[in-house]
Amino acid sequence: MDFQQDIDSLSGNPEVDAILREMCDLTGMGFSAVARVTEERWIACHLLDRIEFGLKPGDELRIKTTICDEIRESREAVFIDCVSNAPAWRTHPTPILYGFQSYVSVPLIRADGGFFGTLCAIDPTPHIVDTADIRAAIDALAARVVTILDREG
Repeated sequence: MDFQQDIDSLSGNPEVDAILREMCDLTGMGFSAVARVTEERWIACHLLDRIEFGLKPGDELRIKTTICDEIRESREAVFIDCVSNAPAWRTHPTPILYGFQSYVSVPLIRADGGFFGTLCAIDPTPHIVDTADIRAAIDALAARVVTILDREG
């Protein structure tokens, strides 16, 4: 499956730029991305990288090394303030592999019910992200991404 159209429609889009900045500013995290997630692939469509994580649009992570794979299956958001203090996550291989402590990922569900991917953020240091206000704000950011996806086709 070719995801170039997804990358092209999101990468460099000023609305998505603003959403990714808001995501980082809201959470205090240094990396945010819109990722295309399927059973087989995780592709960075657009991102903001203030922590030198090293990805660029079009780059791919092995799907089974991501929490986004679990989000694709469950369609449930994940908010982690501090991996080291979270019993369900402290031994999970993904934070260990990528070296993050804080994590947020919200599923992007299109108007037709199809799963596109995730709006996600990571940071190597802990941040308070699992609050009702932050969850609501990030849900609103994800809804804006979905509006862009549905408009772009």
